[in-house]
Amino acid sequence: MATTRLWLRNAAIAGNVLYVLWMLRNGLEVGFRGRPVEVASIAGLIVLLALNTVLLLGVVSPTRESR
Repeated sequence: MATTRLWLRNAAIAGNVLYVLWMLRNGLEVGFRGRPVEVASIAGLIVLLALNTVLLLGVVSPTRESR
């Protein structure tokens, strides 16, 4: 069970990183042009994926009181 959870965690982290890199590459190709709504949407998604990765890595751990 623990091996499966570790594998899923690592796969989620790798997927997040690859997706962010892909979005950044696409943005570089078009010069980050787009409507403000599109730019805000992509920026928001990058922030959410980065936060998800940080939480999965355990960089920010919950306090004992919140458990």
